[in-house]
Amino acid sequence: MNFTKLQTLKLKKHPKLNEKWLQDVIYNFPEILGIGDVFVRDRERVQPCAGRLDLLLEDNNGNGRYEVEVQLGATDPSHMIRTMEYWDIERKRHPQYDHTAILIAEDITSRFLNVISLLNGAIPIMALQVSAIETSEGVGLLFTKVLDTTAYYGVASEDENIGDSANRQYWENEKANPETTAIADDVLRIAQTINPDITMNYTRRYISFNLNGYSKIFATCTPLQNNMTLSIRLSRTSEVDQLLANSNLDLLEYDKRKGYRLKVTKKSLEANRLMITDLLRDAFEFKS
Repeated sequence: MNFTKLQTLKLKKHPKLNEKWLQDVIYNFPEILGIGDVFVRDRERVQPCAGRLDLLLEDNNGNGRYEVEVQLGATDPSHMIRTMEYWDIERKRHPQYDHTAILIAEDITSRFLNVISLLNGAIPIMALQVSAIETSEGVGLLFTKVLDTTAYYGVASEDENIGDSANRQYWENEKANPETTAIADDVLRIAQTINPDITMNYTRRYISFNLNGYSKIFATCTPLQNNMTLSIRLSRTSEVDQLLANSNLDLLEYDKRKGYRLKVTKKSLEANRLMITDLLRDAFEFKS
């Protein structure tokens, strides 16, 4: 097979392919970003006293939103600040969603990566480096994920001081509602069959569990408006994959840090109570 050298283009210097063109492509084909099954919720979204957000994407499962800023050339301080500012505005507007900031640029600089590292996971942010490739049929785009802090946002280890404690009212009135928050109570009752000393731990990111006054993060509950995401911190195995595939549970993508993620309702949790009890027990014993 013959080798063909691809011809790359610098969009910032191109006479016709500008930032609007790049936004148009993403708007029409959001799957090209490679961040999952998403659709465009809004474009050029007006921000109070802060300009316009290029693109607002949303997961098809209705749980997550992505605040996307697009720029040509190398990342610069202005776009870095706007990306984080728009993320902060949108998450406060709509706290029922999991929000992720995304900055797209042709060159993700080391300075940008250094700045993000100083934040120490305080903001869930992705940096996608876009390459334009000229072909005989037109111009193709390749998006490379250079940075992704989402795996480190929202889940702390047992010896971390999260510093964002909350209470039940926060989840019932601001983040979710009383009905979906009550699903976490059902999970707690299951967990207490494993160890009766397990109690609830409310944070602004999720609801986890304590054991004898100390954090014991073997699972987390994230109530939403219509259901709850239950994350069970187990290493991925083919046996558990098959067990969950044969159930009637709504499965989300496995997360290397958060583990198996299930979208549950009060009814589906009760229908799969025995299986979930076994999974929680395995996760609890693994963390012991």
